[in-house]
Amino acid sequence: MHRITRLAAATATVLAAVAVCAPSTSAAASTSAASPADAGHPTGGHHAVFVQTDNPAGNQVIAYHRGDDGLLTRAGDYDTGGLGGVLDGSVVDHLASQGSLTYDARHGLLYAVNAGSDSVTVFAVDGDRLERRQTVGSGGRFPVSVAVHDDVVYVLNALDGGSVQGFRVREGRLERQDGWNRCLGLDPDAVPQFTNTPGQVGFTADGSRLVVTTKANGNSLAVFRLDREGAPAQAPVVTVLPGAVPFAFVPNGRDGLFVTQAGPNALSTIAIRPDGSAEQQAFAATGQAATCWVVAVDGLLYTSNAGSATVSGFRPGDGGRQLTALGNTPTDPGTVDAAASVTEAGRYLYVQTGGNGIVDEFAVGREGSLTAIGSVTVPDAVGGEGIVAL
Repeated sequence: MHRITRLAAATATVLAAVAVCAPSTSAAASTSAASPADAGHPTGGHHAVFVQTDNPAGNQVIAYHRGDDGLLTRAGDYDTGGLGGVLDGSVVDHLASQGSLTYDARHGLLYAVNAGSDSVTVFAVDGDRLERRQTVGSGGRFPVSVAVHDDVVYVLNALDGGSVQGFRVREGRLERQDGWNRCLGLDPDAVPQFTNTPGQVGFTADGSRLVVTTKANGNSLAVFRLDREGAPAQAPVVTVLPGAVPFAFVPNGRDGLFVTQAGPNALSTIAIRPDGSAEQQAFAATGQAATCWVVAVDGLLYTSNAGSATVSGFRPGDGGRQLTALGNTPTDPGTVDAAASVTEAGRYLYVQTGGNGIVDEFAVGREGSLTAIGSVTVPDAVGGEGIVAL
């Protein structure tokens, strides 16, 4: 069990000295695509998997139709109107983040980061088809992660010490909230970039707190309390996990998290206390290399291990206080982001692998075993991250 040190937001640490950031001006203006802003409401996604290429020459989202057997058929290619980006030192994971492609079920929208052009693209989703609605500045440099809860959206920017920028969803578009920008105060010169930039922004399940993982640049969780409108506190409460390199997370209950730790290559259970500090409740090593991403599948958890080209399965118990290992399953090289579909026909896991830009398809068994059922090669997606399954 790793020792956890709580640092209150008022302490004199670099990360805790958070201030309002000056939003990036290079992509601050919001632009619309060919379709009008008042276009009809989308029907939302179904029978689909969307994969982001993060191509620096021109970012795209590739749409796949998901059959009842879980197999994917390419259905369309959609330009984001922006550029992908590559962090220094990265190979199979250009953004080194989770949540770079995010589905908003409430509004039937898909959000894609354009790290190379400091912007976020908004698509309306209709089945396995997309309609580009808007490209809006991310409020910082090099956006890598997007999170949504009800009508509130936050974008995580990775460079210049990191920042978060808040938006509200109105009529299928993002409206930037100028008072909802916060710097993270990370060391902007720490290298290599891919391990020293923040990894994910996300909400606790009840929407009352916003959480950011800092990876090796702080080894911490930064937790912002949100008011009823969604505005963040001026500074987060910061909990340091020495040597953990916290990377990605998914919610556990109302105010808990399952968090990957790339330092010891493990999955952990974290409880967020009422004051915003964090407490580790369970810890399970994967025995693999570069354990960075995590996805929840109908009560099960799977971590992606980029250095081992494997996925590790876990079954949580006792509210997450126990983590039972289910074994490791090989993938194509460079295991990164993953997404899951749970349907009446079955449960399916889709694993993005950055070595050759391949998505591996798995059927999830009753006890959590994974059976390979196929794979697709995503065009121009070597090193790409961002996948959503519906």
